[in-house]
Amino acid sequence: MEEFLKQLMGKKVDISCGTNATFSGEVVDIKSGILYLRDEEERVAYVAIDKIAIVWEEKEHQHRPGFVI
Repeated sequence: MEEFLKQLMGKKVDISCGTNATFSGEVVDIKSGILYLRDEEERVAYVAIDKIAIVWEEKEHQHRPGFVI
């Protein structure tokens, strides 16, 4: 899992650690079994890699001017 997460360095991901624990952010570092995620507010979450169940890579959303219907 650690090697896989290193491939996602610099990308935005969603992480699930069970039914009620999900985290989103940019992968900024991986050290000693800990994943460092930075969110939009520049806060860093430290996630134990051995607790991660699912990883989703976030897709870039296209922002278009105008009304959303």
